[in-house]
Amino acid sequence: MIRVLVVEDDHGTADAHAAYVGRCEGFELAGVAHSATGAIRALRDAQQGGDRIDLLLLDMNLPDGHGLQVCRELRAAGLVVDVIAVTAVRELDIVREAVAVGVVQYLIKPFGFPVFAERMRQYRAYRSELEGASSLTQQEVDRAIAALRTTNAPGLAKGLSAETLESVSALLGEGGARSATEVAGALGLSRVTARRYLE
Repeated sequence: MIRVLVVEDDHGTADAHAAYVGRCEGFELAGVAHSATGAIRALRDAQQGGDRIDLLLLDMNLPDGHGLQVCRELRAAGLVVDVIAVTAVRELDIVREAVAVGVVQYLIKPFGFPVFAERMRQYRAYRSELEGASSLTQQEVDRAIAALRTTNAPGLAKGLSAETLESVSALLGEGGARSATEVAGALGLSRVTARRYLE
């Protein structure tokens, strides 16, 4: 299981993101922090207590600091944790610096569960590519990094992802006909989105 710490100052949004984590296969909620200080404390406590936190869902605007500063402090303290920025901040300089300090994905609010679930599936695929390896070939590194990226495969309509298409195909491969509503429920998609993939 991939253990996730949600860092979000708005309590309602934090609860929603925590619930989203609980709906994603292969993930479990490690906790919620509402400030930069709380996030660093939770990570240090987990490390000292022998627990682990694998992934931080990090808002950029926190009451006691900026998400980028949290990332810098993590790196300076030697705390190894992946970060997905989950924020309304869209400024180019912030996005570029987020990438520079090691943010693996950048998810702009507002978004629904299907978008969130897709990003989490991509992150899980990335982790899967790296699992158990002590050294990697160039092809394995390329495959792991590619798993984090949202791209449209050739022949796919705009807005459709190869990963979601693969999930729909795998579900249908389990046997039996399924309606758009059934596919949507099984994969956490909207009925309209499920219908587009079925078409």
